[in-house]
Amino acid sequence: MSQLSRESCEACRVGAPRVTEEEVKALGAEVPEWQIVERDGIMKLERVFTFPDFRQALAFTQRVGELAEQADHHPALLTEWGKVTVTWWSHKIKGLHRNDFILAARTDEVAK
Repeated sequence: MSQLSRESCEACRVGAPRVTEEEVKALGAEVPEWQIVERDGIMKLERVFTFPDFRQALAFTQRVGELAEQADHHPALLTEWGKVTVTWWSHKIKGLHRNDFILAARTDEVAK
């Protein structure tokens, strides 16, 4: 279990600060398989997980959904045959918060 995944998420409110470029670099190093993507001007964390079939992809999607419910922070999940794309960002601040990196680390653990 990574140090980042053990951190607690804090309630994110409108106006909460987004992570800085320095924080993105430091936190990104802890979840190296995740990519920073920008869509509609919003920075997001994204990773594609692969599986041998749809059943396992769907089971992973369910586990990530349960993780999201526990944290009350919800990603975009695209489930396809043999793969799941997980995208984390903080809707309220329209960008990345430390919580997104924490949950990316937890998602990595769910995948193991």
